[in-house]
Amino acid sequence: MRFLIQGIVLIVQVFLVIVLIRVVFSFVSPFPTNAVSRFAWRVTEPVLAPIRRILPPMSGIDLSPLVVWVVAILVINALSSFR
Repeated sequence: MRFLIQGIVLIVQVFLVIVLIRVVFSFVSPFPTNAVSRFAWRVTEPVLAPIRRILPPMSGIDLSPLVVWVVAILVINALSSFR
């Protein structure tokens, strides 16, 4: 059971890194033009798109990565308490 929880935590942490890569690339180039940016876009868009539809627009700033980041940290903390 402990191994499974550690695996899930690792997957969530890797996902957070990919979200961070997407955010950085969105500032540099708003359209995914290179392979890393396209990969980050494909992996994170299924999670970010539903959140983006729920959140109201905030002066053109996309807050969905922030929401995903906070929820992922809460999930990691909750899973870590089961170890």
